[in-house]
Amino acid sequence: MKKIVIVGATSGIGMESAKLFLQNGYIVGLAGRREENLLSLQKEYPKTAFIKKIDVVAPEAPQLLSELIDDMGGMDIYLHVSGIGFQNKELQPQIEIDTVKTNCLGMTQMVVKAYDYFSKNRGGQIAVVSSIAGTKGLGVAPSYSATKRFNNIYLQCLAQLSRMRGDKISFTDIRPGFVETALLRNANYPMKMQAPYAAKKLYKAVVNKKRVAIIDWKYSILVAFWRLIPNFIWERLKIVKTK
Repeated sequence: MKKIVIVGATSGIGMESAKLFLQNGYIVGLAGRREENLLSLQKEYPKTAFIKKIDVVAPEAPQLLSELIDDMGGMDIYLHVSGIGFQNKELQPQIEIDTVKTNCLGMTQMVVKAYDYFSKNRGGQIAVVSSIAGTKGLGVAPSYSATKRFNNIYLQCLAQLSRMRGDKISFTDIRPGFVETALLRNANYPMKMQAPYAAKKLYKAVVNKKRVAIIDWKYSILVAFWRLIPNFIWERLKIVKTK
């Protein structure tokens, strides 16, 4: 049985993905801040679900990840879903700072720990949920867009580094379109998806070891289109209207 650790499994895409992997016979390590949600999933799958309360920005988070891997008896796939984002047109400093801490610092220290584990244990797969927002900045969500770009580039660097070092690690950058979450609940973004649908696409991308997966095909077209828009035009566009 394959073993996967999912960090950020307590809500949204992370929780829905965890359910899919458990339903398909994986041994799953579930991690996140809301322990009650982890316990609920473990109760459903007592033999294949292992849990650990982890806040990705805490200094002890990498050590807690190691403990979870030990509890499971190893890890084949590391899936990082943990992340936050907010519309912040007012540029409230704490929102920007908290987003950078979670999406950059938190992701980095967890992925580095996973890389180190796979480097020492015959390889594996690292998958990170970023966003199509990383391909073009959204003015209403500056830190969110910028941190998702950081995720994209960081995985690209690690993919190159693993080849340089001879580490047998594959990487999957999962870029969902607009999903119905707290970030987008009061905004008129186009083609919003529900979390269960996005999770099914995520599951396929991880299983098939896709290098980059934009979810779904409509967003692949959207991203291809907006990449053609010159920056001087893009920066004058009003991307979204709030309700």
